Amino acid sequence: MAKYSRIRDLREDSDKTQQELADYLGTSAQHYGKYELGYAEIPFERAIMLAKYYNVSLDYLAGLTNVKRPLPREQLSEQERQLIDAVRQLDDQEKDNLLTIAKLISQCK
Repeated sequence: MAKYSRIRDLREDSDKTQQELADYLGTSAQHYGKYELGYAEIPFERAIMLAKYYNVSLDYLAGLTNVKRPLPREQLSEQERQLIDAVRQLDDQEKDNLLTIAKLISQCK
């Protein structure tokens, strides 16, 4: 079973009790506590509810990323999307070189 420490951290950061979250999810506080401890898997529908409640991504809840709210691709300009696509095609060394160049350019301002 996965331990969902992020949901505990988010709950504590928002000063909510397990009972308040359990009520929101339609479960008992005891069962919600099992989610936080990893004794019970969070059903997908409830994970979505939690992500919406805290305004975070499912990846963040699952511990797959440290970015709470990734920037949706549709909010990027066409130029930004093209840059991202181009960078994804580079190998690690080329990415390091590009980052060095970008830092030099930003220092020239």
